[in-house]
Amino acid sequence: MKRICVMDGQGGGIGATLIQYLKAQWGETVELVALGTNAIATARMLRAGANKGASGENAICRTVARADCIVGPVAISWANAMLGELTPRMAEAVMSSAAPKVLLPLSQENVAFVGLSKEPLPHLVETAIAKIKEVIGHV
Repeated sequence: MKRICVMDGQGGGIGATLIQYLKAQWGETVELVALGTNAIATARMLRAGANKGASGENAICRTVARADCIVGPVAISWANAMLGELTPRMAEAVMSSAAPKVLLPLSQENVAFVGLSKEPLPHLVETAIAKIKEVIGHV
């Protein structure tokens, strides 16, 4: 069974939306792991339908190493993002993982993305689902 790690922080709203769409697409044929930078984010993703969840630096670092795909906002690859919740060690673990990463161009940081059209979250998630199908195959 493929393991898709959905990572988010702060309120976990982006991760929860991703999990709802992933669950609708694959049901129980994939393992959805909610990885929150804090317990509130993890709890929200679990309520959205994740199979299991964990919070904090060590849990994230260990789990992304065994992922088949990592999904979340682009800030999961940035040290000290999400108001400092995303530690340098977490960012390094995400980017060092051999798993393909599908990152949504959303950030609360002082970063501007050029060359991208501004899309609402549901449209970004639908595009992400198509990319996940491409990188992990049809399960």
